[in-house]
Amino acid sequence: MTRIRLAGLLALVAAALLSAFAGEAMRRPMFDLWQRLAPRDLSGTPVHVVLVDSDSIAAVGPWPWPRYHMARLTEEIAARGPKAIGFDMLFPEPDRVRPDIFAALYPELSPAAAAEVHGLPPMDRLYGQVVGKAPVVLGRAGVGSGGSDPAQLFVDATIKGTLPPRLPDEPRAVANIPELEGAALGHGLLNGQPDSDGRVRRVPLLMKLGGRPMPSLSLELARLARDQEAVTAEGRAVALAGRHIPVDAEGRMRLRFGRFPAAEISSAADVLRRKFPADAFAGKIVLLGLAAEGTADIVATPLEAEGFGTLVQAQAVDAILRGGWLDRPVWAAPAEWGAGLLLAVAVLLCGPARRRTLMLVPLGLAVVIAAVGWFAFDLGSLLLDPLRPLLLGGGAAVGVAGGMFVEARRERERLRETLVRERIAAAATEGELQAARSIQLGMLPPREELAGFDPRIDIDALLEPAKSIGGDLYDVIRLDADRIAFLVGDVTGKGVPAALFMALSKALAKSVVLRGVPSLADAAAILNEELMRDNSEAMNVTMLVGILDLSSGELVLMSAGHEDPLHIRGDGAIAIHKLDGGPPFCIVDFPYPDEPMRLAPGEALVLISDGVSEAQNGDGALFGHDRLLAALRGRTNASAMVEAMRDAVRAFEDGTDPTDDLTVMAVRYLGDPSETI
Repeated sequence: MTRIRLAGLLALVAAALLSAFAGEAMRRPMFDLWQRLAPRDLSGTPVHVVLVDSDSIAAVGPWPWPRYHMARLTEEIAARGPKAIGFDMLFPEPDRVRPDIFAALYPELSPAAAAEVHGLPPMDRLYGQVVGKAPVVLGRAGVGSGGSDPAQLFVDATIKGTLPPRLPDEPRAVANIPELEGAALGHGLLNGQPDSDGRVRRVPLLMKLGGRPMPSLSLELARLARDQEAVTAEGRAVALAGRHIPVDAEGRMRLRFGRFPAAEISSAADVLRRKFPADAFAGKIVLLGLAAEGTADIVATPLEAEGFGTLVQAQAVDAILRGGWLDRPVWAAPAEWGAGLLLAVAVLLCGPARRRTLMLVPLGLAVVIAAVGWFAFDLGSLLLDPLRPLLLGGGAAVGVAGGMFVEARRERERLRETLVRERIAAAATEGELQAARSIQLGMLPPREELAGFDPRIDIDALLEPAKSIGGDLYDVIRLDADRIAFLVGDVTGKGVPAALFMALSKALAKSVVLRGVPSLADAAAILNEELMRDNSEAMNVTMLVGILDLSSGELVLMSAGHEDPLHIRGDGAIAIHKLDGGPPFCIVDFPYPDEPMRLAPGEALVLISDGVSEAQNGDGALFGHDRLLAALRGRTNASAMVEAMRDAVRAFEDGTDPTDDLTVMAVRYLGDPSETI
């Protein structure tokens, strides 16, 4: 049980690290989903939006419009008694249709006509007069370079108190032309960046320009709507007219989005044509923005992939006035960590007990945590992340389950070994085990038969089980006059079960390769399928199979999770021949590849089982590949190779009981004796 809980603790630590580094990225999609499931109700909003849309562009002309049309639009709105008019746009350049520009375009005008045109007042001045008579709030933008010195800008609102700790500060500003800048009742910043995934979830309320705090457009409109002179910053909140709006360290308000009512959206073209209700703007905050193709500020929000930025500004104004923000309080993260640890402790205490009634405790806690997160959002607009505690508890549960699985397997192995030892003892008493050993070894090709297998090849192999019987196997099969197949395999485990599965594997392997299957890869696929079909004990077998053309030395190999063979070249150099291969048979359906190579006369291939490379001495050290290579150096025939390998392993073990079956096969290609000079 201690090991099970230790596994749960390790998994808990891994889950905690994942939550610490990826928590924000994990909870964003969940909070977005909640917003889609329960969007804010915006009916009765005090904000009306006027959009310069495609119909407006078609009616008036391309953007930017001459100041004459903007003056008319502003006058039409102001005449209906709005509380404030906000422009979600900038006017940094003079009017394109000024009298001096017009006169310059028509040099054929008489001097008197030109003088009369020059005497007309510029529309920027007239538009400024219109702006000055209306409760207009113009936009500004902070930039890193260019623009103008923000020290020259007038700040309409008094901002007092403690500013958010990481409030952005831009050194330069983009403002409106002087005729408009000085005439407006208020000014607000239009800056706002989406989150790292490109979605807008937060709207700035405060920002600095040249070190001076200034309100955003939405906050300034709300201030004027509430007839307030000052805005109070409270560190992680902004206070206005009795409302305390939570903000993050950068002065941004988390917005709970909704569907903005279509009845509160008008086309600028309809306003200019006076095709709207007479009381549409009375007592409301009217926000003007762009929505025509090529001019619109398109943003992504939790509710939609593409929306107009002006509608986000409108929702921000509504949230400030009526309370539509989301709050992630400072105690949220500690509470989430605490709930996660509580859930993990419940899992660690109840899980290893293996009692279903006790497991209801952590399951019930998980349900409560998820429900608290949802209802805190839906009813209180609080962002409490249930994923963090569920991740911690789930991590602990995975660790406990894994530990229980390992312990169960260990217990089964212990019981199986006990059973095997009892069977071996009983069989040894009656002489059955020796009979089984004789039968098993009798299934393998005798070494004497291999010695005279074909004059074009020198081949030898030996197998020594670690116990009386084992799971290793080898075989050499003649396919036709020029081709032979050879293989070495290793069944998982030892003893009677491994021996039985070894016999099945060897018989099926020989049967498959003798069927005339087109390729070794196809044969491997068939063999894997048949072994899995007859594998009730969930055992598996590694196997290295080769088909050698004795007339040419062309060789095709296929490895199913087996040790790579050793290639002995004609000059005596020895190297491990790396194969791509695949997993052992009986694990998964896998497309084992054909892997061709060629043996020149005098070259050899040595195949081994892991009972060679992983043999251990009394200190627990492994035999390893370096000793493999050393044992083969200077050996010139197959028998010398396999016996030298066997002797080197036994000398290394120095009397220690073998840990696994030992199998070695050497295949030395001689070529056609008739071609030898």
